[in-house]
Amino acid sequence: MVADLARRFGDLDLAEEATACLLYGVPPQPGGWLVTTATRKAIDWLRRESHRDAKHRAARIVHDDTPHTPTGPVEDDRLRLVFTCCHPALAPEARVALTLRLVGGLTVGEIARAFLVRETTMAQRITRAKVKIRTAGIPYRVPSADDIPARLAGVLAVVYLIFNEGYLAGEGDDPIRADLTDRAIHLGRMLRALLPDDGEVAGLLALMLFTDARRAARVSPTGELVTLAEQDRGLWDRALIDEGNALIRERIAAGEPAGRYLVQAAINLVHTIAPAARDTEWPTIIALYDRLVRLDPSPIVRLNRAVAIAEVDGPGAGLAAMSRLDLDGYHAFHAARADLLRRLGRAREARAAYERAIDLAGNAAERTYLAGRLVVLLDT
Repeated sequence: MVADLARRFGDLDLAEEATACLLYGVPPQPGGWLVTTATRKAIDWLRRESHRDAKHRAARIVHDDTPHTPTGPVEDDRLRLVFTCCHPALAPEARVALTLRLVGGLTVGEIARAFLVRETTMAQRITRAKVKIRTAGIPYRVPSADDIPARLAGVLAVVYLIFNEGYLAGEGDDPIRADLTDRAIHLGRMLRALLPDDGEVAGLLALMLFTDARRAARVSPTGELVTLAEQDRGLWDRALIDEGNALIRERIAAGEPAGRYLVQAAINLVHTIAPAARDTEWPTIIALYDRLVRLDPSPIVRLNRAVAIAEVDGPGAGLAAMSRLDLDGYHAFHAARADLLRRLGRAREARAAYERAIDLAGNAAERTYLAGRLVVLLDT
């Protein structure tokens, strides 16, 4: 009887209870015991069966293998979020800063350095952007194909600033944050797949590839920054360089006007194709910077142009071009001035510029490099 019940309900526990009876003795009323036990097991079985269909449906939901339906034209989750946050109702700088904070994972201090403003100033900008979103009821909906052109400039700026923070970390012991540079290049590739005919998308991706190709040569084994002129070019990643070169050639063949990212990529290409630093075509770089200044007349672009002028017309000409720039809070400005002052033999001024650059630099590898230059200057 016990075996029949066990087979009927598919329940081994009942058979186990019968085995226990054989081991420990039969209850005083075995018939009633068997009926009660069987009834309880039958009720448990019926309860399980009543929920079987619901459990199967839940399992199908958890293990749903139906293809994912894309949400709008941007399929990558992170890139879609960047487009969503770069809302055109916000001021350009505010939308970029807010997106860097919410999506890029950058701290307020890192974002402030990217915009060359104080951390408190940037915190206020981000707060004001959040308040505007809330009070104006700006909808943060998933962007449609029609939204992409109006948001693209902000998205490109976000990706580039994420890359820059990884390329030379603003603070911390790690001079290069590969997690950020890799993330930015991944986003650049996604943008390229989304907008294959956009010259600025291709230019930004090429720019990041050329820059990242030098990663292995940028920091010495002792943790000191290695400048472009001093890098071992044999360590550069030629596969990345070739990929960037192909992008540039493709856009040149298309014959479209070059935007700021494409021009910056072309400048990096000139550096990259030179077999050695002394072979760099500096007049070509100056011509490209002249074009870039018309597209982006920012102080940093003008600073880089002044450095190029110094290579062609001498350190005095470069220093004169720098004198018109308001970049006192930017460490690279003082580092560049220090080098030109050193080359002009103005040791005392060069020392002050090096010290100012060291005070402002947040990257340990950069501070080590600048401190070494200062020591050499003091020993001469």
